[in-house]
Amino acid sequence: MTNTYYLFLLLFASIVFIIWITAYRKVNAFFALLLAALGVGLLSGLPLENVVTVLKAGFGHTMEKIGLLILFGTTLGVILEKTGATISMANAILRIVKEKNAPAAIALTGFIIGLPIFCDSGFIILSGLNHSLVKKAHHRMPVMAAILATSLYAVHCLVPPHPGITAATGTAGGELGMVMLWGIVLAIPAALVGYIWSVWRGKSITHEYIEPEIEEVAVKRLPPPLPSFLPVVLPIALIAVRSIMLLFTTPQETTQSVALQFISFVGDPVIALAIGILVSFILIQQQHKKELTHWLTSGVEKAGIILAIIAAGGMFGEMLQATGMGKNLGDMLSGLSLGIFFPFLIAAIIKTAQGSSTVAVITAASLVTPLLGSLGLQSPMGVTLTILSMGAGSMMVSHANDAYFWVISRFSNLQTAATLKVYSVATLWMGLTVQLLIWVIWVLGK
Repeated sequence: MTNTYYLFLLLFASIVFIIWITAYRKVNAFFALLLAALGVGLLSGLPLENVVTVLKAGFGHTMEKIGLLILFGTTLGVILEKTGATISMANAILRIVKEKNAPAAIALTGFIIGLPIFCDSGFIILSGLNHSLVKKAHHRMPVMAAILATSLYAVHCLVPPHPGITAATGTAGGELGMVMLWGIVLAIPAALVGYIWSVWRGKSITHEYIEPEIEEVAVKRLPPPLPSFLPVVLPIALIAVRSIMLLFTTPQETTQSVALQFISFVGDPVIALAIGILVSFILIQQQHKKELTHWLTSGVEKAGIILAIIAAGGMFGEMLQATGMGKNLGDMLSGLSLGIFFPFLIAAIIKTAQGSSTVAVITAASLVTPLLGSLGLQSPMGVTLTILSMGAGSMMVSHANDAYFWVISRFSNLQTAATLKVYSVATLWMGLTVQLLIWVIWVLGK
């Protein structure tokens, strides 16, 4: 047990170190995360030969999961910016919702788009539009970035077909339709809490973010809204169709059908974004065709810096996972009689310890499922609420060991301290709110 407490103290110290060295010593986030990961590995007692192996594995796994996604997403963003498409999209949205309602518009957009696609994919795709809305509507970036991030995150943690909650449903023996229905119902107040906190706290951030430098677009005329939206909407639609298809088909059915294989291929987020880049070429005016090569190069160069930091976050998360921190803390709670709060606490501790919401909810499901009877949660509604309770726990707290945290920070030009104060604290309130609502539903349903 002493070892468990020591690991928890090590987690806390590593987070404080990252905040201090990035926010106050102004050290590049890549090296801060590398030092934190190395320190955790050495101080946790991992064998020396395993430390470097874990660092490499964390770097590689992160690149495998989102490397191409970030590369293509950044490139698409550069093209949309240079052609004036992001300004055209922002103008079209503001004509409908007015400038004062831009935060609500981006929240609703994030919530709807987040239903079928991963939160990091959605944020990358919409980041260029978010920058343009900040510039056109004169809202602060800490507010708009956190609103978009939390609206995407709410459905990512609670609503199938997102991988963590879907896998937990299978492990616990839940009914997918019920989990999806209640997940959407609970994701709405979660997104609302994220919205309120982002607006209130984000407005007070003054010196802890870098005002993005958005170049004036030298185009004779802005492209029409419809073709401007197409490179953004089409990838989202392709990913959504694939996600829906996977809900209603088995892997065997997919391999036996050419049509389903094609949908699975074009709906893969990487391929969908590549298609979005190809479609964006229709926006390039005659005088800018010679600049296309330069724009593509610029996209790759911008992605390089972002990739390095996000991969370092992956190393930090992998190192924390390798210490067994989350499982140890989960085992420590297993003897307590906490009812519907038990699955929440298990998932929350694992999430905070190792960074991945998907890993947190899947691991929690394997720990909690054998205990459903003793917890009094074996009824169909009890199982559904248990799964969603783990989803609520997997929301909190998203911080420096979460790759999504760095996607938000880097794509929004937010410093580490600002992202922690607005987005990370928002995820805490979101998770607590959802769990409180789950407890109320459970008590009223008895």
